[in-house]
Amino acid sequence: ADRYSSLDTVKEWYSGYLFGSTELFCPGDVVSYVSELTINPDTKPKNYWKDVSYNKILLSFLKRTDFRVSGKFERLLNGDTFSQDISNLITNDIAHSSEDNLWSVLLMTGYVTKVNTKDQGEYLTLKIPNREISSIFEDTVVTLFKETLDSVRQKTIVETLWSGDENNASELITDLLWDSISYRNYHEDYYSTFLTTVFMGLGYEVQSSGEQGCGRFDIQVRDPINHRLIVIEAKKSVAESDMDSDCERAASQIIEKGYNKKPTNYKSILCYAVSFYQKQARVKLVCKDESKK
Repeated sequence: ADRYSSLDTVKEWYSGYLFGSTELFCPGDVVSYVSELTINPDTKPKNYWKDVSYNKILLSFLKRTDFRVSGKFERLLNGDTFSQDISNLITNDIAHSSEDNLWSVLLMTGYVTKVNTKDQGEYLTLKIPNREISSIFEDTVVTLFKETLDSVRQKTIVETLWSGDENNASELITDLLWDSISYRNYHEDYYSTFLTTVFMGLGYEVQSSGEQGCGRFDIQVRDPINHRLIVIEAKKSVAESDMDSDCERAASQIIEKGYNKKPTNYKSILCYAVSFYQKQARVKLVCKDESKK
């Protein structure tokens, strides 16, 4: 059987819920996935909760200034657990009245589950049940970053990149990562989204994974008013010690694939190689071409 249709894969994505001493799958998701497998045996698991409107509860929870829950979200995303007072008697009118009540709602609706079948009473150890729900938490963190990014901080980072100051850019981007909710298993596309968001809403034309030269760059930022352009190639490092070599690898890709070729009607182009390791960023200026056309 294809590895995506194996029981272990289905369990990894859609199981993990504990009711009493019994572990259950999410039935609707299993039925949806199996239905797609009957049509296409190569179908990969996906998130069937992603577009459900009540996923907004996670974002509203994180935005509450009277609760300090970002640390708990980060622990859950890292595969860890924490213990919490839980109430089994929650009504709509009191669901948002306390942090305990909101965690109770998340438990009842399947966003978290208890860790131990032997846990009883009102004090439970909680975790994210499976990969499907983990991806919802990850998407929520990205959305929170997009909606709460400080505009002054955003402009400072962008101006630093336009100036070609790689050292200051590394420091500023790292500081921003440290102030964001994060998790160990970052995907490379998370970092690309992170960088793309930094440029959004400032009047630039931002494109991700576009064609130029003989390949596809990660990020291209066009400033048509000032006729200037930034190209970024980003890499996720496996270890902190790999960050410099990964920057070199990204820099080589920029040159070899021709991402540094300046388009017609643009006066300047700056190309950056960026490597990420967890909450650290290393920015290297690969080339800066300011010659006139």
